[in-house]
Amino acid sequence: MINSKTTRSQDEIAYVHQPGGPVLGYSPSSGVGILEQDGLFFKDLNKDGKLDPYEDWRLPAKERAKDLASKMTVEQIAGLMLYSRHQAVPAASGGWFAGTYGGKPYEESGAEPWELTDEQRSFLEKDHLRHILITTVQSPEIAAKWNNQVQAFAEGSGLGIPANNSSDPRHNPVFNAEFNAGSGGKISMWPESLGLAATFDPEVTRKFGEVASKEYRALGIATALSPQVDIATDPRWFRFNGTFGEDPKLSTDMARAYVDGFQNSDGERELEEGWGWDSVNAMVKHWPGGGSGEGGRDAHFGSGKYAVYPGGRFDDHLKPFVDGAFKLDGKTGKASAVMPYYTISYGQDPVNGENVGNSYNAYLIRDLLRDQHGYDGVICTDWMITGDETASKDSFLTGKSWGVEHLSVAERHYKLLMAGVDQFGGNNEAEPVLEAYRMGVEEHGEAWMRQRFEASAVRLLLNMFRLGLFENPYLMPEQSEATVGCPEFVKAGYEAQLKSVVLLKNKNNTLPLAPKTKLYIPKRYTPAGKDWFGNPTQAKLEYPVNLEIISQYFTVTEHADEADAGLVFITNPKSGIGYDPQDAAGGGNGYVPISLQYKPYLAEHAREVSLAGDLREEDVLNRSYKGKTVTTHNEADLDMILQTADAMKGKPVIVSMMLSNPAVVGEFEPYANAIIANFGVQDQALMDLLSGAAEPSGLLPMQMPADMTTVELQLEDVPHDMECYRDAEQHVYDFAFGMNWSGVIEDERTNTYRQRQSMQSQ
Repeated sequence: MINSKTTRSQDEIAYVHQPGGPVLGYSPSSGVGILEQDGLFFKDLNKDGKLDPYEDWRLPAKERAKDLASKMTVEQIAGLMLYSRHQAVPAASGGWFAGTYGGKPYEESGAEPWELTDEQRSFLEKDHLRHILITTVQSPEIAAKWNNQVQAFAEGSGLGIPANNSSDPRHNPVFNAEFNAGSGGKISMWPESLGLAATFDPEVTRKFGEVASKEYRALGIATALSPQVDIATDPRWFRFNGTFGEDPKLSTDMARAYVDGFQNSDGERELEEGWGWDSVNAMVKHWPGGGSGEGGRDAHFGSGKYAVYPGGRFDDHLKPFVDGAFKLDGKTGKASAVMPYYTISYGQDPVNGENVGNSYNAYLIRDLLRDQHGYDGVICTDWMITGDETASKDSFLTGKSWGVEHLSVAERHYKLLMAGVDQFGGNNEAEPVLEAYRMGVEEHGEAWMRQRFEASAVRLLLNMFRLGLFENPYLMPEQSEATVGCPEFVKAGYEAQLKSVVLLKNKNNTLPLAPKTKLYIPKRYTPAGKDWFGNPTQAKLEYPVNLEIISQYFTVTEHADEADAGLVFITNPKSGIGYDPQDAAGGGNGYVPISLQYKPYLAEHAREVSLAGDLREEDVLNRSYKGKTVTTHNEADLDMILQTADAMKGKPVIVSMMLSNPAVVGEFEPYANAIIANFGVQDQALMDLLSGAAEPSGLLPMQMPADMTTVELQLEDVPHDMECYRDAEQHVYDFAFGMNWSGVIEDERTNTYRQRQSMQSQ
């Protein structure tokens, strides 16, 4: 017997340390024992007293995955195909992330925050679910303890398959941004993806992936539901800020760097072919691209189910996938998972002529992704696509079975399986998958359908074996606490924030400001409305920044006449999702414009007839909004700038704009001496730039439109096809434009990526 050392953590997790092999972590309470063979140690995960191939860490991951898949029951494979609904740690008492502990809400239960909810115990044991989507966590220590509880519970069940925990992006400084539910606890802060793109430096994005993957693993997270690599070719798209912008080449390079950073493990941390203890599976999304929704509408909503391609540029939208995420520089080769979007890629199925959601489309999944581009990783649907549409077309909280609404839930699962999908996002229950299996047996026979299930099981298991989860899925809470948000990682994220900010205007060298410049900062008014879940929000009048941080750099005054300059903080114009139930109730089709300007917008140049529509009797075929008006929710931002300019009486006005989409800046640019744009950064980063402690170097990862006419005339699928805004300094706010203290930036980045296309060339 070789020398080994067994230790136990405070949560009763045992560790076997052995020279020449991995550390084995297991829970004695799970019933799993340790086997010795050839002087080495292995976990007896199925508790049969012998070493099975899937338990032998010396074998290639794929061989182990095939062995385990062959041993799994149909019920266990069905559970492996499930991807849970959003889970908060601890669970919320109500709303979307709710859960109970012994039948009681968390606050009434007396449970520790890391304990498993009733729902989690049920789907792990009854439904054999092993893929869990985590949202908010109270702290890294609590996340680690919860992970250990989950893994011990999973290890003690059946074949001892560990949980593969995952997360949406959770490193953004703006925790309440749309589609950013993964916040909570200390963690390094980085720009949104659009901000990473604004650095025009893939190495910054690679560094983010390297840091984020280590923090993810310290939180027990093994899969990232990112990056979002759709090229955002329609400027109105709701999810623009989660992308790397509108340019295919920049998005491709950023996608490659992001996935390489997340998936690669080096040196002693590597287990096999670049995979290892620092690796996190990247689920690249959303195949084949969701950035061309008609009218800029988004497919989370029934009103935005159609992606259109009037410019014939469908292939451009594939580039970040096939030339980026699937052609990595690192040894892992390609992103380990792909998520198709909700959209119906209208008219893009030349084989079957189907206009159904992308995951349901056999041509897009099986023929194009699997066969033509040779992708053999996991394909996981976006969340809730097998559910029924139960709410209005402006509701986020509804099933999104676009194009297959007439099918039953089980029939939808079967259609997805036949298209080549492996996994069902947001589904906690195995029964519809089992019913789909029975449909397959009836049509193709037991042997064929079993083989189909095992093919998906192998892909799903491979992503666990390669990361070492079968050997040790456990965490030491004190190490997690020390790793997540450590000074080194925080510093790297902060430096990336500084590099992501774009200086658009700097008349007469208004910036940088001298120390202790006296600033007037108006309060920002936000009217009552709804968040993206549909929950009501209250009206607010408040300072948009932390004045304590500002006061470390400058003197703040409440009186404009005392100030040396005015500093105004605004966000993008927000006009909604392009659908208004009141319009539908009043006899209209319900469709309204999405505006990128602050003042009310009349859509005079919109299409007379929409390119796509719904043939069902209860819906409308023509989704045109021509001649309709929309009012921006935050028009007060424009008023705030104009009022500040008036109050300053000729003294400088500086506008700090947080961009989540391109915007029509012509309404306020003439009144601003300086404009600085960011994509989600800390207040301190902005102050370092305004004060000259750092110099801006970011570039626009998208075009800024001259007006809404050019927005309406651009084609949803075509990049770089708008007339761009020209400011009073005669600078054009085009893709790759940005300034530093010396003027307009011209460097290696602009030479590499700048597009010199005019509207006439499209």
